Amino acid sequence: MKYLSTRGHADRKQFCDILLEGLAPDGGLYLPETYPKITAAALTKLRKAYHEQGYAELAFQILSLYIDDIPAADLKAICAKTYTAEVFGTGEIVPLRHLEDGLWLEALSNGPTLAFKDMAMQLLGNLFEYELGRRGEQLNILGATSGDTGSAAEYAMRGKEGVRVFMTSPHGRMSAFQQAQMFSLQDENIHNIAIEGVFDDCQDIVKAVSNDHAFKAKYKIGTVNSINWARLLAQVVYYFAGYIQATESNSQKVSFTVPSGNFGNVCAGHVARMMGLPIAKLVVATNENDVLDEFFRTGVYRVRGSADTHETSSPSMDISKASNFERFIFDLLGRNGQRTKALFSAALQTYGRFDLSADPLFADAAKKYGFESGKSTHADRLATIKDTFERYGVTIDTHTADGVKVAREHHSDAKVPMIVLETALPIKFAETIVEALGHAPERPAKFAGIEDLPKRVHVMPADVEQVKAYIERHCAPAAQG
Repeated sequence: MKYLSTRGHADRKQFCDILLEGLAPDGGLYLPETYPKITAAALTKLRKAYHEQGYAELAFQILSLYIDDIPAADLKAICAKTYTAEVFGTGEIVPLRHLEDGLWLEALSNGPTLAFKDMAMQLLGNLFEYELGRRGEQLNILGATSGDTGSAAEYAMRGKEGVRVFMTSPHGRMSAFQQAQMFSLQDENIHNIAIEGVFDDCQDIVKAVSNDHAFKAKYKIGTVNSINWARLLAQVVYYFAGYIQATESNSQKVSFTVPSGNFGNVCAGHVARMMGLPIAKLVVATNENDVLDEFFRTGVYRVRGSADTHETSSPSMDISKASNFERFIFDLLGRNGQRTKALFSAALQTYGRFDLSADPLFADAAKKYGFESGKSTHADRLATIKDTFERYGVTIDTHTADGVKVAREHHSDAKVPMIVLETALPIKFAETIVEALGHAPERPAKFAGIEDLPKRVHVMPADVEQVKAYIERHCAPAAQG
């Protein structure tokens, strides 16, 4: 299996090379040359593996389709080490919960940081440690977070041999719990950088550093954001797990609704569907920052500046420049790297938008790729959280509430289960839960008093050079050279 850039670079690389690299040399994102196709017989085999051997075996079999430069026995051991009841609180790893007729929640937030990002980040941490150990190298990870990626990455990488984490986040724009999860970590290999700006400023800094090839090579810079293919690949697995739990035979279809800001979570669903998983609809649920909803309704992709990016009660989706969207557009355009490059490195940078509304490929997109979309507001969020609690005794977080609201609007076929991907536990957004329900959500015992712990964080302007200087000052000497 070889990987190519969405922007047409001539290189073809193996999995372990792109695992440590992040962005392609031309600024594009990596995708496999082709998506492995899952036949009915193969899906039956995966169904059997999940029911008889569990999630780790399902992950191993799916990852094996994309990773051929790690010995099978080693990859199997990495999956077994990652997906355990001890780490994820349940042997099912991602259990389905029935909410109402035809509507299900897939629990993805049982990991160490109570967010779906743990599903991929725990695997990524073990893959990094394995491959760096095999090469005798070190890696300095530079990331950006709007709330959950940061803590998931830091908890997965803390204490790992050969790895340092430099995590940028928008100063003051995460929930108190999210900030406490990250900033309370005292591990020497973890560095938190609070950027005076919004998430998109953080993401732009990560991309700018990644595109400085000399700096990237000198300081061994890698990424954990979903621009890293390995993270997105890990997320493909839980679409298969959700499908298998919701169906009894391969003739059945399911739909998924996915709260989305950076398009990584739902892009994994796109990959699963391209592989042949019987997905009817992939419904993108946005908050007030509705760039993705606008595109799927109109064909116009229009990014917003910092001043026009709303601060909302589902803050992990306060994103107006969706990094992973480029992967879908590359597929939509028939894998035309030059055209994708023209849109993302020229049109977006010059005009802040591109328009595919008149393109026949866009007109066929919903039918061919299954995408639909919808939007949820703060008032919708409060109403959905209140309604779900009063009717079912279930407390959901703000982002999952966005998903449930939009899912109800798009669940048109009673024969096709609609699975909403739960993104986080409610305690991460306690202030809004109190506003909706009048009482605080349940807090896991291990996080009691986390907001009062000492914090390690460095605040700085949205300045690429200052971030690079910070990395230079704090890099392990062995990583330079």
